[in-house]
Amino acid sequence: MGKAGKALKQVLEIYSISQNKLAVTMGTGRPNVHRWVNEMTDPVADAVLEIRDALKKINPTAAEEFIKLYLGDANEDNEQT
Repeated sequence: MGKAGKALKQVLEIYSISQNKLAVTMGTGRPNVHRWVNEMTDPVADAVLEIRDALKKINPTAAEEFIKLYLGDANEDNEQT
């Protein structure tokens, strides 16, 4: 599966955010978050933005880290081209 689930799992672990807390903040079911974290399904683009917004409410630093991990380092991409 994609990078979103890996990034989300890492951020939730680092910042001690439960899947349930994220789900409640997002207004979605915990099974959705569970599927993303365990890479059973990838969140759609809109859900990635909702994840970011929910993480901002819980911990802004976690939201920044999620986006950084999800998008990767733009400088690395430019060096490879």
